[in-house]
Amino acid sequence: QLQLVESGGGSVQPGGSLRLSCATSGFTAAVSTMGWFRQAPGKEREGVSCISMLFGSTVYADSVKGRFTISRDNAKKVVYLEMNSLNPEDTAIYYCAARLNSHSITLNPSNFGAWGQGTQVTVSS
Repeated sequence: QLQLVESGGGSVQPGGSLRLSCATSGFTAAVSTMGWFRQAPGKEREGVSCISMLFGSTVYADSVKGRFTISRDNAKKVVYLEMNSLNPEDTAIYYCAARLNSHSITLNPSNFGAWGQGTQVTVSS
């Protein structure tokens, strides 16, 4: 069984930064792609960024390009999301997710089979 645990959420002022972490444990051998998603109140879950654990290739949603950076530490089995220049529109619950046995990077939540419990990010003055 695969477990994902997010951490690093919190409250920041506009223009601030946060770093989210997603630690994986359990049956991690099949994990090939990791993604970050977010869901704001009353909105659908949307893809933020995704990374291939083997190749390191990445993709970002247009709304976060140039502000967010996804990275991974294969030895520690951790994926990070560095978020800079945060604005109120970034307020949401952020989830990490794992895609098994496919190195194709995608922002489509339906392609991910394992999810963390989420961590709240609030951007407000």
